[in-house]
Amino acid sequence: MKSWIARQRYLIDFTLSSLLRRKVRNLILFAVYAVSIFVLGSVMLFSHAIRREAAQILASAPEITIQKLVMGRHDLIGQDYLDAVKNIRGVRRAEGRLWGYFYDQASRANYTLMVPPPDDAARALAPGETMIGAGVARARGASQGSFLFLLSPTGKMFKLKVKSILDSASELVSADLVLVSAEDFRRFYRLDSARGFTDLALKVRNSREIDTIIEKASLKLPDARFITRRDILRTYESIFSWREGLLLALLGASIIAFAIFAFDKASGLSAEERREIGILKAVGWETGDVLAMKFWEGALISLAAFLSGVVLAYAHVFFFDAGLLAPVLKGWSVIYPQFSLAPHLDGLQIATLAFFTVVPFSAATIIPIWKAAITDPDMVMR
Repeated sequence: MKSWIARQRYLIDFTLSSLLRRKVRNLILFAVYAVSIFVLGSVMLFSHAIRREAAQILASAPEITIQKLVMGRHDLIGQDYLDAVKNIRGVRRAEGRLWGYFYDQASRANYTLMVPPPDDAARALAPGETMIGAGVARARGASQGSFLFLLSPTGKMFKLKVKSILDSASELVSADLVLVSAEDFRRFYRLDSARGFTDLALKVRNSREIDTIIEKASLKLPDARFITRRDILRTYESIFSWREGLLLALLGASIIAFAIFAFDKASGLSAEERREIGILKAVGWETGDVLAMKFWEGALISLAAFLSGVVLAYAHVFFFDAGLLAPVLKGWSVIYPQFSLAPHLDGLQIATLAFFTVVPFSAATIIPIWKAAITDPDMVMR
């Protein structure tokens, strides 16, 4: 065992000296390799981290959301619908929610106006008060204690005092949020209490009973649409997967560049490399020794480039907030959320990235070496 380790150490020493003799070519190869892994790694790490962030934030979302449909479109839902579902067995709590969209001409951005849940004491608001997301605060230059002026769809100016700015940790979903009291919300959109709510939110006791509860509720509310938390998570998954695929397609030049270099390795050896192999065979090296030496050569370049690319991608995503990717993957047109993703590495993603980058390069390195190593030394040097 000790002799085998010593043998590999000598092979690695010889490989390093061989790499230094062709340092310009190997540095270019290393740079292209590392940049390709950096680009691919950044996209994979960011998309996975933002999915994970969305899943954690939506963990507190209601298990079931009920919307009334009129001619296939979302409409306001009445108190009678709430009364019909709140006594279904398995429903822990049912409440009506008030929320709506508003285009602000001052900042040319869309806001989401919402009434906080009645049991959320931390966000209880009196008429004339508001809590706004960090994106709205940046767009309107508002701060705690200042006033926010909104022109309602009916043409009436609303003056709201900013009670606080929402926590930036939830900015992924709260950047465009404006929380107001129920009285202000109804006056803003000119809604009376008889028109009910925007939708209904149901909390259930046992998540395994969600399908059963929906089945019972659909019998009472045939004109309603039921959206589960799983549906929302799947929608987020689809959106981020689509954007990830689009970004990878746009950045396909880096993948093509890497493929060209890998093909260059597989297409054959340079005259200098063939001559080196011939000399090694002539002085007594066995075919296995040549393959081992070239394996270490490819492994050292692959490992160094892979680690460098992954480390750079990790720093780019988690320490520099993925500045090169965020505008594409976040998806907001005017109000961009600013938040730091929690550092996290998915072992499966790293293994997948390694498999599709390191393995092809290593194979492309070994195959031409094997062909040259089994050839007669005199023929190789000629």
